[in-house]
Amino acid sequence: MRILADSAFVIDYLRGVPAAEARWEAVFAEGDEPIVNEIVVCEVSAGLLERDEPRFSAFLEPVEFIQPGPDAALLAGRWRSAARADGWTLGLADALIAAAAYTDNAAVLTRNTRDFALTPVRLVTY
Repeated sequence: MRILADSAFVIDYLRGVPAAEARWEAVFAEGDEPIVNEIVVCEVSAGLLERDEPRFSAFLEPVEFIQPGPDAALLAGRWRSAARADGWTLGLADALIAAAAYTDNAAVLTRNTRDFALTPVRLVTY
């Protein structure tokens, strides 16, 4: 299965959260294909401490970087609009991450199930 690592997951992994570290090991042990997009890299980089840069680089080394196109952006916009119409807020970053995974037939690896539940994307938690 293709799995897009969400920013919350990557941050937990970099902080050494045992559940995140174990789940990351399982991704490779189970033969899953880890991916990220520019939104995840940007969000993580924005709060990255200098001492964590080597660990983040090592994290990204075996991960495929995807760049979804206009179809994913349009889909993310539709999901945000639908959530707003239902009285919910789906943030731009989460909508774009979900749409990237959805259009790539991937699941999102996250602990942020509340926001991603506003989309039809498959979720993998830890």
